[in-house]
Amino acid sequence: MRAVVQRVSSASVTVGGKVVGHIEAGLLVLLGVAPDDGPEDTALMVRKLSGLRIFADTDSLMNRSVADIKGSFLVVSQFTLYGDVARGNRPSFTGAAVGAYADEVYRNVCAGLRNQDFDVQNGVFGAHMEVSLVNDGPVTIIIETDSRKKRSQ
Repeated sequence: MRAVVQRVSSASVTVGGKVVGHIEAGLLVLLGVAPDDGPEDTALMVRKLSGLRIFADTDSLMNRSVADIKGSFLVVSQFTLYGDVARGNRPSFTGAAVGAYADEVYRNVCAGLRNQDFDVQNGVFGAHMEVSLVNDGPVTIIIETDSRKKRSQ
C-alpha cells in the first residue's frame, strides 16, 4: 500500500460538479493499493496515518498528530500511485490492485480511521475526481507498507 499524505489547511474532492468530501485542517491522503496488500498492511497504514506527527506544536516543531489538533482526514483512492514508467513514458499500472479488491482495502483503511473516532471524508472510488487543497507548509510525506520496500517500522 502506498500513500501520499499532505498536511492541509483545507481540502475537498468534487465529482461531477458536486463536492463529495471536504475537510478543514487535517490530512489529505492519496491512497494506492497493491494486489498483495492484506490486513497487516491495512493495520500498519491506519497506525501510521493516525499517529503521524506532522503538525506544529507551540515551539513550531512537528510533534502533533491529527488527533492532537482535532483534525480530519480526506482519503482519496489513487491507483496511479502504482504507475511505473521504467520501460517508457506511458505508465503501466500492473502494480495496482484490481478495482473490487482495491476498493475493499481502501474502505478498510477508512473504517480503521473511523474506528478511532476520526472524521473521515472520502472521494468516490473509481470516479473521475477533482481534488483541491491548500497544502500547509508545504508538508508532504510518502508512506509505504510493502515489506520489500519498507524500512524497520
